[in-house]
This record gives sequence, structure tokens and C-alpha cells, in this order.
Amino acid sequence: MTQHPAQPHVRIYVPRDSAARSVGADEVAAAIQQAADSADLAVDLVRTGSRGMLWLEPLVEVATERGRIGYGPVTPDDVPALLAAGLLDGDEHPLRLGPVDELPWLARQNRVTFARVGVIDPLDADDYLRHGGLTGLRTALKLAPADVVAEVTDSGLRGRGGAGFPAGIKWKTVLDCPGELKFICCNADEGDSGTFADRMLMEGDPFLLIEGMTIAAHAVGAREGYFYIRSEYPDAVATMRAAIDIARERGWLGTSVLGTPLDFDLHVRVGAGAYICGEETSMLESLEGKRGMVRAKPPIPAIEGLFGKPTVVNNVLTLATVPVVLAQGANAYQELGVERSRGTQVFQLGGNIAHGGIVETAFGITLRELIEEYGGGTRSGRPVRTAQVGGPLGAYLPPSSFDLPMDYEAFAAAGAMVGHGGIVVFDDTVDMAAQARFAMEFCAAESCGKCTPCRVGSVRGVEVIDKIVAGEQRDENLALLDDLCELMTEGSLCAMGGLTPLPVRSALAHFADDFLGEVSADTRTEGTV
Repeated sequence: MTQHPAQPHVRIYVPRDSAARSVGADEVAAAIQQAADSADLAVDLVRTGSRGMLWLEPLVEVATERGRIGYGPVTPDDVPALLAAGLLDGDEHPLRLGPVDELPWLARQNRVTFARVGVIDPLDADDYLRHGGLTGLRTALKLAPADVVAEVTDSGLRGRGGAGFPAGIKWKTVLDCPGELKFICCNADEGDSGTFADRMLMEGDPFLLIEGMTIAAHAVGAREGYFYIRSEYPDAVATMRAAIDIARERGWLGTSVLGTPLDFDLHVRVGAGAYICGEETSMLESLEGKRGMVRAKPPIPAIEGLFGKPTVVNNVLTLATVPVVLAQGANAYQELGVERSRGTQVFQLGGNIAHGGIVETAFGITLRELIEEYGGGTRSGRPVRTAQVGGPLGAYLPPSSFDLPMDYEAFAAAGAMVGHGGIVVFDDTVDMAAQARFAMEFCAAESCGKCTPCRVGSVRGVEVIDKIVAGEQRDENLALLDDLCELMTEGSLCAMGGLTPLPVRSALAHFADDFLGEVSADTRTEGTV
């Protein structure tokens, strides 16, 4: 690019996130660069993660004295007109959104884990440091391992992968285990429908995750760690590998991390796409080069995990939150949230939703606020009929339940689960009998096959639902389906089979009419069986 010593460079930001790239962000970036070169304009083009406002992608931001001014969604054809209208100065244009940080959708969130995502160049180590990177790790390295564990415990941080188990308790178990060989494993096998926070964080702020795993290593005495990432995330894989290489070069990984006695290194392993490998013991089996199948517990992975050694297994969002806890203190994190659900959750709005994307807020926000205020209702414009929360094995909730606070215990009491924070919205054209059937069919396809309730029960579940919808001995088959769901819940070896009845039972409880044959969207009602 031509240098302009007398003219300051204008910094323009275009996301390199997979979601943004899928709708043309690369082409928009290329068009901006080409137009700038042709016009001899001094431009620094920075590729960031996504801010999470997916309906506005590709989102282009320009740095000005008034802050970063956003424009979107931008197409390559829009670029000449944007430049002519004064894009480099943040001037008016029909696509102009104003200062991005002041947009109400972003401004009212509590961006804690996602504070840097969409803001920095994901692979610029200096940019990471300028925005507070490594503060948590430097703090942790000055503390004894037990004190780091205590800080995580006091923060109330729970596993964000879905189970909600207190992270500090898991870490203390590993710390207390004897032996010199211990592991840290990051479960990035994000397979739930409507979830994408793990991917967006890995692509948008990979050093944060590396920092979190390094803190965990210091806390429990581990020397080696693994990222287990699904093969469907090639950009996340490439970004994490590049970030690890940079971290090694900077002395953030390897021997004598940041000049301290800590020796810790990280590796990326790519899964083959089996949903069951999101379950921690199946993931460990896969990491060991075996077929991904559930292990019987006990022993738990914290005692006998990877290669039989004590292992911390945490989700991406859990580990990525740890640096914030250490940097700001347990009390600051405890101030957010409600009851036993402390801190923030990264909710993901998907499905038939007008404004899909990432919403990070403190626990306690209601499902209605997320769907109606942040999500803007359905994309189709039709009434919302249901939302499935917590992935493909989560419960279907009707609008009458939308005032539930997003809180692990409140959802459990209502027969639902927060899970990984995925929320998939459906309008009034959805066939809930078909959705219930899909849950059983999904389980049959994704079961590891180790236990009979899951392996066989899911196949029988599809058959019984088909008979109910066809009107065959409906009462008897409804009773049979209830028994089958009870058996799968109580008898399955892991949550795969144990949770499959949740969407089925919730569909039966709230949308009984759909199981009684063809019912139009105009005549459907919420009901019970």
C-alpha cells in the first residue's frame, strides 16, 4: 500500500468471524482495500471478531474522534458510495448506525467474557495487552495455587457448558489429587443447535482462552493442556493454532511462563463431529485416540481423566471467564447474577428471530426480555409459539413461561434447563409433534450406543410418536411413551439419553393438539396431555 507520511491512516474494522464471512465480509474487506488503494487513501484495515449483532453483518466500523462509527449490513457494491459519502470521517449514509458502543442493543449488555470480541484483532498480541490482556494471569501467578482455586470458588463461577457445576470445586479436586502429571482440557465441541458462543470467542479473542487455561494449569499443577474443537469449526481451529504459536513466541506458553517457574503448553485436537463427544468422558476417549463413548462414573475425570490422570475439563466460556475473575476479583464477579447463578451468561439467539446474535448479560434476565427486547420477535413477523432453551435436548417453553428468569435453579424447577445458553425461537407454524420426534431421532443418530436406554429407547421413541400422530391406540401409546421417557431419564449412562425426554415431554405438556393429527396454525392452542 502507498505510504502517506503527511496523512494519518484511518483505521477500518471488518469482522473475520465465520458468520460475517458467510455473508460476504471478506468481499467487503477486499472492496474497501481496493477502493482505498485506487483512491490513494491511507487506510489500515483490521479484521476483528464479530460484535454479535448478526443481522447487521457484515458490519464495518471506522475509528473517529467520536468513537468507532458503524455501518451495516454492508455489501461490496455499497463501498464506493460509502467512501464518497465520507466513510473515513464517519459521515452520514443510510447504512450509518452511529457509535457502535452506544447502540442500545450493545450498551445495555454486561460484556464480561466477550468484552474484547469484535473490538480487537484476535491475533494481535499487543492489541490484546492494550485491552487488559494477561492481567488475570499475572495476578494468578503471584498467588499460591490454592489461593487461585479459592478465588474461582468464591466468585461462584459455574460450568458454562450446561451442567452448571461449580468450577472451583472441580479445580480443588484436581489440585488435591497426588501425582505430577495432570491435564487441562477445554471442551470446545460445541454441537448444540442454536449455539455459537464458543466459536465466536475462539475466533474473536483466542488469547483470553489461552490465558484462562494457563491460570487453571497454575491453579492445579498441570503442565499440558488440550483444546478439543469440532471439525465443523475450521476457522476456530486455525485461529487457536495461530494464537498458540504466537503465545509461545511471546513466552506466554512453554517453559517459564512469563518468567515464572510455571511450565505449561497447549495443543489443539480436532474431533470428527460426533455430538456425544461434547460429553466430557467421551471427549477424553476421543482425545486418547479411541472411539468417542461414554465412560461409567465414578471415577470422575477430576480424579481419573485423560490417560487416567487428574484432569480439569471445562467449557470454553468457563475457562475464558477465569481471567476476568482473577483480574477484577471474586467479589466483583459475585455482584452480577442472582441466587446461585452468579456472573454473566452468554446467551445465543437463533432460529426464527429478527435480531439473532450474542447477548451477554447477568443471570436473572427473563426469557421474554431476551426474545422480545433483544431478539425483536420472529424474523417471519408471525407470533412466537415456543422457544427451545439449552440445545436440542432442552425443553420447549410456551410464551406463558417466558417470564422465567435465566437462572439454573429457576429453570430446573420449571422442568427446563439453561444449558449452554442457546435459545432457538419458533413461530406459530411449527409442528411440535415433529419437533418431539426429532429429539428422539437425533438421539438415535448421535447415541454412542454404550447403554441400552439411550441406544434402543430413542429408536422406540420415534416409533411410538409416529403411532400417536397416526392415531394408533393413542392412549396406550401415550402411556408407553411416558414410561419410555422415564426409563431413559433414569437409566441412561449420560445426559444424552437422560435429557432426550425433556423436549418430548415439554412438547406433550404444552402443545398437545399437535399430537392429535393435522392442526393449522390458526387453531393451535397450548394444552396438556
